[in-house]
Amino acid sequence: MIRKSLSLLAISFVFAATSCKQESAADKITDADMKAIQEQNAIAGKLAKVELDKEVHDFGTISEGDRVETEFIVKNIGDSDLMIYEAKGSCGCTVPEPPKEPIKPGDSAPIKVSFDSKGKPGAQEKTVTLKTNTANGHEMFKIKANVTPAVPAAK
Repeated sequence: MIRKSLSLLAISFVFAATSCKQESAADKITDADMKAIQEQNAIAGKLAKVELDKEVHDFGTISEGDRVETEFIVKNIGDSDLMIYEAKGSCGCTVPEPPKEPIKPGDSAPIKVSFDSKGKPGAQEKTVTLKTNTANGHEMFKIKANVTPAVPAAK
């Protein structure tokens, strides 16, 4: 009886230890993993492919200090799920918000991009780079604005 209880306890412990595994840094997708997935999909002839509704968004003339935003629509015209692993603006003033879920073939999703013009007078052109599972591994698009300098307050 004691032996049976100890066996059940040991089995329960092993089950609990393996089923409650927390995600660690080692479980995240690395660049090497991404490259391997791309190569396997390419061999199978199944790749995600991006089509953007626009390559550039021009905010026109805005005042220094304005925060403006737009959306780019990303459509997957490929044969496998499109995954966006990372989205980065060319500076901290440009912040993209990509979809967190994969985009199925034929489906679309928005990427919201905000631009903070504080301290950025003059003509501005910023890029957003997406790290993806497409054939080349990345996609880029741009935002532009002509920022009129803020007028200092009178003393």
